[in-house]
Amino acid sequence: MPTLTLRVEDQLDRKLRKLAKETERPKSYFIKKALELYLEEYEDYQIALARRADKDDGIMTMAQMRKALGV
Repeated sequence: MPTLTLRVEDQLDRKLRKLAKETERPKSYFIKKALELYLEEYEDYQIALARRADKDDGIMTMAQMRKALGV
């Protein structure tokens, strides 16, 4: 498994150390989880941008969406 080295501000490190101690998990666990979440969100964002730019992909208003869902 590759190793990643990074530098963080003291305040962030203190928060991370506190969380790791309280949960009895290594700091790397939370760093991995945060990175996974960020990358998933970024991928979703890129998909949304691509769909928004696609002129053939229709956009519904909130009223249209509610009507279609019967809400």
